Amino acid sequence: MGGTEEKYVAEAFATNWIAPLGPHVNGFEEDLCRFTGSGHAATLSSGTAALHLGLILLGVECGDYVICQSMTFSASANPIRYQGAIPVFVDSELDTWNMCPVQLEVAIVACINGGTDSNGKKLDPRKPKAIIPVHLYGMPAKMKEIMAVAAKYDIPVLEDAAEALGSTLNGVACGAFGQLAALSFNGNKIITTSGGGALLGNNADLILKARFLATQARDNAPHYQHSHIGYNYRMSNVLAGIGRGQMEVLERRVAQRRANFVRYRKFFDELKADGFNVHLQEEPVGAFSNRWLSCILINPPQNRGLTCETVRMALEAENIEARPLWKPMHKQPVFEKFPYFGESSSEQLFTDGLCLPSGSNLLDADFDRIFKVLRSVFRTT
Repeated sequence: MGGTEEKYVAEAFATNWIAPLGPHVNGFEEDLCRFTGSGHAATLSSGTAALHLGLILLGVECGDYVICQSMTFSASANPIRYQGAIPVFVDSELDTWNMCPVQLEVAIVACINGGTDSNGKKLDPRKPKAIIPVHLYGMPAKMKEIMAVAAKYDIPVLEDAAEALGSTLNGVACGAFGQLAALSFNGNKIITTSGGGALLGNNADLILKARFLATQARDNAPHYQHSHIGYNYRMSNVLAGIGRGQMEVLERRVAQRRANFVRYRKFFDELKADGFNVHLQEEPVGAFSNRWLSCILINPPQNRGLTCETVRMALEAENIEARPLWKPMHKQPVFEKFPYFGESSSEQLFTDGLCLPSGSNLLDADFDRIFKVLRSVFRTT
């Protein structure tokens, strides 16, 4: 917490605005638009809710194809199945670890023409309804190339910017590229409302409809009347108050996360003198990552046989949590039957990758503990 959140929450209580509407909801939406450059925002109960509503607004229905980045958290793909649609997973490229524009076009052509995926699975001919790229760990995807492919085939883009608030590409904020975009304010994100999300977009009518659907789709009538299926997805005025306080420290949080990355890079650069070659997720030209998480790749042949799992377990033995990178969706039991386009980039990233401790509140003493374990592991390898 930054410290001013309590002021906004106290104001919500003092004015008796507790429900999923109120001045803080409006103010938080305005803050998000101002920060990202998006025209309109609807604050919601989660980033998953934002993706779900985004698909509904883009007309995704049962049996439709939706192209989704394979290397991501399951929340990127689950809303596709909420709609009964078919996820078509696309591999990563190795510059940003995000959706590969080349494989994206291969997938689109195969969907339209009824071709086969990378595993030989035959697809029914059907044009995809939407594309969901993800800015993984805060690293901007190759949006110029992705948007060009999307425009070529006239397919809308729903950005999953859940991990990327504060990241930019050539000066444009992540979340401002697609027709719609989802943000997350879950407890582990760079700013949090404890739980929450937002849907961004420049089409005022779409965002207005998102708010309507998110509040149970109640028609404008004196009685309770419903002509559409609605959802209980709106954010409360109390949580929006927390969000407004968090926005005041967002740039500081980004600076803290980026400072974490710099410390890790310096540490692993020093290991090169001993013959180790640990790769970090570097920023391509024009990209500015919020460094939500600092991630590394440890390829065993380049590091005397050392694996990321050995490092993870050594940290865990000292009560320091590190996690593998996201397991690709096309390798998840719940999604493995669906089409996939790519080679093995995301699988290799999962095998070699590790997310290191990256909290905004890490202290020098915390890094001393982390580096002590890492030095021990590499010295004994």
